[in-house]
This record gives sequence, C-alpha cells and structure tokens, in this order.
Amino acid sequence: QVQLVESGGGLVQAGGSLRLSCAPSGRTFSRYAMGWFRQAPGKEREFAAAISWFGKNTFYEDSVKGRFTISRDYSKNTVYLQMNSLKPEDSAVYYCAAGLNLQNDYTNGARWDYWGQGTQVTVSS
Repeated sequence: QVQLVESGGGLVQAGGSLRLSCAPSGRTFSRYAMGWFRQAPGKEREFAAAISWFGKNTFYEDSVKGRFTISRDYSKNTVYLQMNSLKPEDSAVYYCAAGLNLQNDYTNGARWDYWGQGTQVTVSS
C-alpha cells in the first residue's frame, strides 16, 4: 500500500519557521514529482510548492515565494518544505502529493496521483 506520511507541523509564532517532511512508503518515488498543497478552514485546497522528479525545477505559489523552499533527498526518499517568515495566513493543513505525469500542470490538484493525510500548521499572530 502506497502512503505519503507528513510530519513537522505544529504551532509557531508569526515570523517563525517550520520544516515539513514527507516520507513515502510502499514504493520509491524517485521518478515522481513531489508537491505540497494546503487547505485553510473554509477554503479550497491550494497549491503551495512542487519539485520536479529530477529535482532541478521548483515551483511556488506567489504568496510563498522567497519564504518557502522545497527540496528532496533521494537517499532518504523524503521531501521537505522549509517554511520561513511564517504568517498567520499560512495556517492550514499541509498535504504532500506525488505525481507521475503532471504535464507541467503542477498547480492542478487533479493531476497528482497520491496524497498524504496532512499535517496541521498554525501560525499565531
């Protein structure tokens, strides 16, 4: 059974940092693009960041550019989302996703094949 397991969420003050991790199990995701989406209460799930399967290309939603960094460690089969300068509006459940054939349509959630259960990030003002 394929699973994506997120960790690293929590409560942090505005201006602080968190690092989310996503560790797939059940298969190797080295050929998959990996991404992070987020969903705040009462809002639709939105794209946050993605990294191509070969790790050279990264993509970010405009509001997180310059503050979030996505990376992947192939030896650990793990993807990270380093979040700095956090704002209250970053509060959401963050979901890890894996996709094989995204056709460069990274922001479209329907393109992604596997999803994690989510980890809560809460930023207090």
